[in-house]
Amino acid sequence: MKNIYTLLMASLLALFLAGCNSAEVTPKKNKTVQDVQVYTTANKNGKVTTKSIEAAFDAIGLSVAGNNDMNKPFAKRFGKLHYKIYNLAMFVDNDLTYKLVKKYPKFGLLTPLTMSIWSDGDSMNISTLTINGMARATQIPVNDPDLIAYATKITTALKNALPHGHFKELNYTPAPRENSLSTDFVTDLELDGTSPEDYIEDFEAEFEGELEPLGFLLPNFTNLNEEIFEDKGYDAYDYYHTYSICKFDVIYPVSKMHPEAGAWAPCSFYLYKKKGENKMYMGFLSVENWITSLDIKDEESIKPLRQAQGMIEKIITEITD
Repeated sequence: MKNIYTLLMASLLALFLAGCNSAEVTPKKNKTVQDVQVYTTANKNGKVTTKSIEAAFDAIGLSVAGNNDMNKPFAKRFGKLHYKIYNLAMFVDNDLTYKLVKKYPKFGLLTPLTMSIWSDGDSMNISTLTINGMARATQIPVNDPDLIAYATKITTALKNALPHGHFKELNYTPAPRENSLSTDFVTDLELDGTSPEDYIEDFEAEFEGELEPLGFLLPNFTNLNEEIFEDKGYDAYDYYHTYSICKFDVIYPVSKMHPEAGAWAPCSFYLYKKKGENKMYMGFLSVENWITSLDIKDEESIKPLRQAQGMIEKIITEITD
C-alpha cells in the first residue's frame, strides 16, 4: 500500500511539474504594434487647453505651425458636432527634419507632423503617429537614430502637455510596415530657359488653383530651403516645398468614429527638385494609411477618403502631362 501511495504522489508531482513547464514555454500573445497612439488625461477642471498643449510642444522645440479649431467650420458646415473640442495641429522639429530629409528626401511626407486634440467627456486626448507609423509611412528604418529621437521627443511633449496622463490601449491591426503606402510622382522638367524658381511658382499657382475650388484647404506651406536648410548651409535643392492639405468633407465623417485620425491629417504633400537634375519629385501619403492603421471599415468614412485621393492624383497627372 505504501508503494502504491508513493507511486501515486510521484505521478501527481510529475504532472504538476509538466504543467508548470508547459505554461512557462507557452508564448504570450504579443500586442499588435500600432501606427497611431493616443495619450489621454482627466481634465475635469479644464486646466488643459488646446493652447496649453501647443505651449508644451513649443517649449521642447516641436514648433506648432498651426492649431486649428475644427469645430467652428464643422458647426457652420454640418451643424452637428462630435466632440466638445476637436483641433487639428501641425508641428515640426527643424533640426531633426533637416537630418532626416538629408538622408531620406521622402521625409517630406511627414513635414510637418500632425496631431488631433479632442475632449471626450471629462478627458483631453492627443493622437500622434508612433515610431512604427512614421517608419512605415516613409520607409525609413525603425531603428534610425534621428527617427527614434523624433519619436522620443513627441512622447516627452505628450507627457508634458497632459500631466498624469497615459497611453490608451489600442488594438488596431496595421498593415505590415514593408508595405509602402505613399503615392509618388516623378516628372521630367523641360525648363527651356525658365528658372527653377519661376517654374515652381507657376506650377504651385496652378496646383492651388485646381485644389481650392474642389473644397481642399491648404493650412500650411513650408519652404524647407528658407526655413530649415539655409541655416544649416545645406544647398542640395533648387526648391523643396511641402503643403498641408485638408478637406472638411473628409475629416468630419472620419473623426466621428476615429478622432485619432488627426495623426494623419492634414496630409503633407512634398515637391522638390535636386540641383543638377531635370526631374521633380512629388508625393503624399495614401489614404490607405488611415484605413489600415485605424481599421476603418465604414463606407461613410472610406468613400470620401478615396475620392479625395483620386482628385489630388488627377490634378497632379493633368498638370504634369
